[in-house]
Amino acid sequence: MKKALLFVCLLAGMAFASTKSFTVTLFEPATIGGTELKAGDYRCELQEQKIVIKHGHETTEAAVKVESGDAKYPSTSVRYANADGKNKVEEIRVGGTNMKLVLD
Repeated sequence: MKKALLFVCLLAGMAFASTKSFTVTLFEPATIGGTELKAGDYRCELQEQKIVIKHGHETTEAAVKVESGDAKYPSTSVRYANADGKNKVEEIRVGGTNMKLVLD
């Protein structure tokens, strides 16, 4: 019984550890994964090849490609592209890591 409980706790810990989470601030409205987001702070979770973005009770997902930069980024930053007068998030550079998330 103790071994089974230990195994379940170990699996739960591995699942939690595989999810990377961070906060990103959008300083202007932008589109991510077809969803238009208002300016503000968002909680992001990286789950395999997708990013889950949460703000209050609202949640949106988008496919991402994870790339490694040459050095650690000093802070989390967002790169936008402007199409048809609207901002679209192209990539997110996660502060304190060398991880760059490129959105499709």
